[in-house]
Amino acid sequence: MIPHARRRLIRDAISLMLLGSLPFAGLIAAQDSTAPLLSLDSEVRVLDLSRPSDTSWERFAGLPSGPAVDTPSRPLAPAMALRPADPIAPPPVTDLEVMLDWYPSLHHAALLIAQERKLFARRGLSVTLSTPADPEVPTKLLAAARVELAVTRQPLLHLQVEQGMPLIRVATLVGLPLATLVLKEHRAPDALTGLAGRRIGHSDRDGEQVLLAALLARHEVTREEVDSPNVHFGLEQAMALERVDGVIGAMRHLLPRQLADEGMAVRTYPVEEHGVPLHDGLILVANRDRLAQHRDGIQRFVAAVEEATAWILNHPDEAWTLLVTTQPTLDTRANRAAWPEIRARLSLRPAAVDQARYANFETFLFEAGIIKTRTPWERLAMDPGLP
Repeated sequence: MIPHARRRLIRDAISLMLLGSLPFAGLIAAQDSTAPLLSLDSEVRVLDLSRPSDTSWERFAGLPSGPAVDTPSRPLAPAMALRPADPIAPPPVTDLEVMLDWYPSLHHAALLIAQERKLFARRGLSVTLSTPADPEVPTKLLAAARVELAVTRQPLLHLQVEQGMPLIRVATLVGLPLATLVLKEHRAPDALTGLAGRRIGHSDRDGEQVLLAALLARHEVTREEVDSPNVHFGLEQAMALERVDGVIGAMRHLLPRQLADEGMAVRTYPVEEHGVPLHDGLILVANRDRLAQHRDGIQRFVAAVEEATAWILNHPDEAWTLLVTTQPTLDTRANRAAWPEIRARLSLRPAAVDQARYANFETFLFEAGIIKTRTPWERLAMDPGLP
């Protein structure tokens, strides 16, 4: 005989099993109303589901039994290598050396900011900004493939290409003329026709051969009537020491302020208002013969310069602080006063080429007799991002 407590435990267990099966039983009853209802005394038979009721399973007996367990005898995936993974190689870095046209100035702001904010490095570039010992050197080093880029001016580019140097403009840093004629107030004529007999110093070839020549021709003054010594980039000193009556090619936003700080009154004559066509004030040039080799790096370089220019215009005060922190010699009263005018002339789209500007300037030089042959604009300037 089964003890009463044990009998009750068995009965409760059977009741729970039957209650769990009631929904299934109700479903069967709904489909077959003649099926007998289950009770606590009903006999329940559990089917053996370990194999099908027929023998058709035997033809699959030799096959795997489904998405089963990975075992050494039948691995589902290649075994994992028991060694550390190979290190991921960093992307290659492109080296570019850029030769400035002279000492760092506010006109180089986009280059300096791009370097300090690591905009070149983010594009896989290792950029070196070099300062020349002689301002005549940068484009010569570029032509000799000693550097990848050089900073220069559009008028000088036209002269050097005509002489056979393999140079081509790839970006514009300052999109308006920077050069001007500066004369001492007491030596300035009422009109530029009075330049005859004056002593006008210059510091570069394009200042003498293009800008001064154009101003004199416009006002019917012969080249022989004006003395133009080379003051070797000592424009301010030449003016202060009374060696010249004026200078041509000076940076219009800086030299007049520097001279005013020393107590010298001057008068300025923007060259584009006195016979010289509009042109790019400061440009980047590459070696045309080696352009294919460096084009991808140059394209990334120019994109970084564009980003830096936009940041300067959006954050002028922060840009100034970064510039003078990086280049303390820029922190002068003349530079602080000139900063708003200079940044307003930075090129917002440095890669874009004004085709007509380069073609028109070439025509101007040819008709003035400054160059002997015309060069198509496509050999003078290009957008490195275009095919």
